[in-house]
Amino acid sequence: MNERIAQATQRLKQFWSQMGKKQKIGLGASIGVLLLSIILLTYIFTRTDYELAFQNLDTTDAAAIMNYLDSSGISYELSNNGKSISVPSAVASRIKVDVGSQGLVQNGSMGFEAFSEGSSPFGGTENEFNVKYLNALNGEVQQLLNGMQGVESSNVLINLPEETVFLSPEEAERASASIMLKFTSGYRPSQKEVDGYYNLVKTAVPKLAVENITISSPQGELVSTEAGGIGAGATDAADDQFQIQRKYELELKKNIQQFLGPLVGENLVISVASSFNFDKKKSEEQLVRPLENNNNNGIILSEESSNSSSTNGSAQAGGVAGTGETDVPGYTAAQSNGNSESEQSTSAINYDYNRINNLIESAPFTLKDLSISIGVEEGKLNEQSLASVTTYLTSLVRAQLADSGQDVNDDVLMNKKVSVIAQAFAENGGNGATSGLSTGWTIGIGAAALAIIGALAVMLVRRRKQQAVEQQLVMDTPVKVEYPSLDFDATQDSQARKNLETLAKRKPEEFVNLLRTWLVDE
Repeated sequence: MNERIAQATQRLKQFWSQMGKKQKIGLGASIGVLLLSIILLTYIFTRTDYELAFQNLDTTDAAAIMNYLDSSGISYELSNNGKSISVPSAVASRIKVDVGSQGLVQNGSMGFEAFSEGSSPFGGTENEFNVKYLNALNGEVQQLLNGMQGVESSNVLINLPEETVFLSPEEAERASASIMLKFTSGYRPSQKEVDGYYNLVKTAVPKLAVENITISSPQGELVSTEAGGIGAGATDAADDQFQIQRKYELELKKNIQQFLGPLVGENLVISVASSFNFDKKKSEEQLVRPLENNNNNGIILSEESSNSSSTNGSAQAGGVAGTGETDVPGYTAAQSNGNSESEQSTSAINYDYNRINNLIESAPFTLKDLSISIGVEEGKLNEQSLASVTTYLTSLVRAQLADSGQDVNDDVLMNKKVSVIAQAFAENGGNGATSGLSTGWTIGIGAAALAIIGALAVMLVRRRKQQAVEQQLVMDTPVKVEYPSLDFDATQDSQARKNLETLAKRKPEEFVNLLRTWLVDE
């Protein structure tokens, strides 16, 4: 065994000594690259890939998860000051399910499950029960809030009044709640979500009114629409109005871009400013009108007429002048003048007219004002083209403001509502800005790459020329070597083998050249 090792070592030494300097450098570099590749591949295929499974953990929850992983023999990594735990990617899903099923992540709170664990309910005092119930209620509300979108953590403090029989409901204290919410980075809750927090706490805690709930965050207090005196849904209505206005402007800008883009080109900047009236009106009209084509008369419902005449006799008042105490002295006697006649005629016609009841409800929003400004690159359009673009925009604005009640003549529109600006665009301004490398950097990198490729090509050509020259020199140079004579006529093969071994040990270079000569002759 030792002889074989010695022979192999000797052969390697001979092989190394026969190699040129460049061949030795190439062989060493090849061996180094091979070893580095083996080490790198071994590291890649044997390393453990970790996946972030739990983050923003409370210290209690992190300790519980670590105990579970240690007992299960699963490796893990801690990060973010112990608030995040990463586990192997191959078992990450299973670990999440196991931890969730065991209830190890409680965000530092304990809900009503506290009554099913720990001490027996027998023997506890009423005060201990009240304290445990209050802590459990705080934990339940905290878990509900932590499950809301965007909530990273929460702290809940609920105050329940003491029940007594001596106070009237007006004098009794009410429940109150103080809550501190911490949202994830960059998250801002909408007003609808804030109202959801208030309603969640209100329904979870008995005898708790919205005005007795305080919810705050590191950015400030969160006020509900009910407690802040804002009408229900007022903020949502404002958001909807903003979305309607923005959508209208974007659609109008898109239509203008589609129309003018092929005519002007890509260098086109459009600005649309609109104003809407979101007042919703409801009116009722009760109209009474005569019939058409009826001389402003209505329908005759009833008609009544009557005629009467009479003849009566008449006499003047008078009598015999009296002399008694009850008589009127000097009373003149009446004289008869004849009969009187009278005639009466009456007519009554009842008409009915058209009665119209109109219930008018206006649209939820109407366009009040609109202005459009367009910027084009200078030199793209001539005077006639600019006039055509202005005419198109004027017609568009007039059509949009047809029901707004404004004066939409050409002078007003062209001077106040429509503007076309022809100006040279900035290189990096507006939509022309690019997020990649600048032109100078791109040219520099390209030039450097071309220089490197050229240098490699020159080195490769020179190397090939040098190899060709060396081969030509080797072929042109005659090699004359005098080798010792060997007695091959000996009858015993062992003697020839010994002679060869002696020659190989004493003069290895001559032995190698002898072998080459034999190979060439054959």
